[in-house]
Amino acid sequence: MALSKASFFTHLKILTKPHLHHPPPPFLSLRRLSFATPEEAAAERRRRKRRLRIEPPLSSLRHQQPQQVQPQSRQNPNQNVNPNAPKIPEPVSALSGNRLNLHNRILGLIRANDLEEAALLTRHSIYSNCRPTIFTVNCVLAAQLRQSRYSDLLSLHRFITQAGVAANVVTHNLLINAYLDCRKTDTALEHYKQLINDAPFNPSPTTYRILIKGLVDNGKVERAMELKEEMLGKGFEADPVVYSYLMLGHVKDSNADGVFELYEELKEKLGDVDDGVVVGSLMKGYFMRGMEKEAMECYAEAVAEGSKIRMSAVSFNSVLDALNKNGKFDEAMSLFDRMLAEHNPPRRLSVNLGSYNVMVDGFCGEGRFKDAIEVFRKMGETRCRPDTLSYNNLIEQLCNNGMLADAEELYGEMANKGVNPDEFTYVLLMDTCFKESRTEDAAGYFRKMVETGLRPNLAVYNRLVDGLVKVGKIDEAKSFYDLMVKKLKMDEASYKFMMNTLFEVGKHDEVLKMIGDMLDDDPSEFTTDLLEFVKDGLRKEGREEDVVKLMEDKEREKAEARAKEAAAAEAAKASAKAAVSSLLPSKLFGSKGAENESDVFSEKTVESISVNGEVKDVEKESIGDSPAEFGSEEATKDNNSADIDVKGDDRAEQETV
Repeated sequence: MALSKASFFTHLKILTKPHLHHPPPPFLSLRRLSFATPEEAAAERRRRKRRLRIEPPLSSLRHQQPQQVQPQSRQNPNQNVNPNAPKIPEPVSALSGNRLNLHNRILGLIRANDLEEAALLTRHSIYSNCRPTIFTVNCVLAAQLRQSRYSDLLSLHRFITQAGVAANVVTHNLLINAYLDCRKTDTALEHYKQLINDAPFNPSPTTYRILIKGLVDNGKVERAMELKEEMLGKGFEADPVVYSYLMLGHVKDSNADGVFELYEELKEKLGDVDDGVVVGSLMKGYFMRGMEKEAMECYAEAVAEGSKIRMSAVSFNSVLDALNKNGKFDEAMSLFDRMLAEHNPPRRLSVNLGSYNVMVDGFCGEGRFKDAIEVFRKMGETRCRPDTLSYNNLIEQLCNNGMLADAEELYGEMANKGVNPDEFTYVLLMDTCFKESRTEDAAGYFRKMVETGLRPNLAVYNRLVDGLVKVGKIDEAKSFYDLMVKKLKMDEASYKFMMNTLFEVGKHDEVLKMIGDMLDDDPSEFTTDLLEFVKDGLRKEGREEDVVKLMEDKEREKAEARAKEAAAAEAAKASAKAAVSSLLPSKLFGSKGAENESDVFSEKTVESISVNGEVKDVEKESIGDSPAEFGSEEATKDNNSADIDVKGDDRAEQETV
């Protein structure tokens, strides 16, 4: 279609003008989904409503997911995927729901003094649906530490470590405390270094308190001073409790100058020292210098009405100890009465278990043992509960002063109080019974100690056997040897003592029986020195060759046993080979080479079966199978020849017909 000239110029002007973007003209919105009838539309609406009830729309999930998924999305990018990386311990918020119920249940077992059941429940719960938190585990570890069950504590800690329960700083503190109580300071320091280098958290002030106190108790004051400097270098504030331990260490070393230097250093760092925990050590420093007046002035300032010095139960205990050990028992008695009057738990705690232990030592130091027992039994009036160490302290004082009957009475009360005796308790009573010539009772305490699951050491066993031998009870001493030889690592001196005792009473056969048991269990224990010792003992009776003959017999018996084991292994291998051969009939192979291959295959199969320990199963299967299904190679040949004969007879009949 041709355009006129005027229309063409008009169109050209429009094209030369700048192009402006105008919104597109509105179009009528068309429905993408249409329904033929209103009934179909209503049905579709009902279907959508039902679907929304079952599956909520994605828009509603988007409003709920950020609160739950966002923390994970923040952690996942920064999460270390290295399996050897230290695990971060759980927060306190993890102790809720069923895990909190489990925690309370285990706490109930601890309060009932059933630590075995508490530890067992903790172990079983590790791999259950309700896994205990590290806070629950720490409660069990702390209870075991209070009762000096160090082996159980270390076993439980090893178990949770292998189970992947992340330890927190409290767990490390309990383990370090256990090592220090066992006088393994080097192991405790190594664990402290491991905590510094590998743990995803820093040690707490309690960590340094435990370490420094343990080092001071083990006589390593210089190392404790170095650790104090390390603590200050890490940014920790000067801790009066730490300084009190160090001051007490200098008191034990009779170093009064070190006590005052530490006190001046603490004043320089804190200004006014308002914590009374250092008062007792400071008083001891004054008493060491002979400055009794200054010591009592320090005491009066600390306990005066309205004093700025804060006195806790631990502070009072240090002051009580300073008064008792320096001839001020009357002042200690008056201070203890004041502590009892001010004690008002939970608002005011001025008395604890240590207060009674200090006063028991004070009464015993004054020779007032009956008063010490009376004060000890009044402990429950202030809601204090004695432990094994408290009982051992008083029992030791009574045993050392000839009051065995009172000590045994206290020992009988331990079960009613829910306190378990330890090895030290039984050893105290055993040694005292030997001193009182009560040999039967001493042996009974040792036997009871073993029956309760405790582990006496070799020194205690040697004292027991020596005491029994001195009163002529050789047979009973030998029975305790038989009881403990498998539980203790006997040394050469213990063996010689028992053998010499038996030689003296003419029981040479018993000695030879002992040697036979040693050769059966561990021949390395029967050393050359023991051999010469036994030969000397037998030489007096002209039986020197008996021990040599015994050793030869034992060697021959062992050689015969090894030969029988080797023969049994070869027989088992041969029977397994025969069983495998019966399972693989020769008709499956078409040639002689194939049969050789089958033999090689069966040999390899036998070797694999013998390695895996399945020879017996193969034998049972070979015995149980019927000859018709699994025959030998000869039976297979007979069957094949029988088939050939039958086929030949059939052909002959056909030819005759």
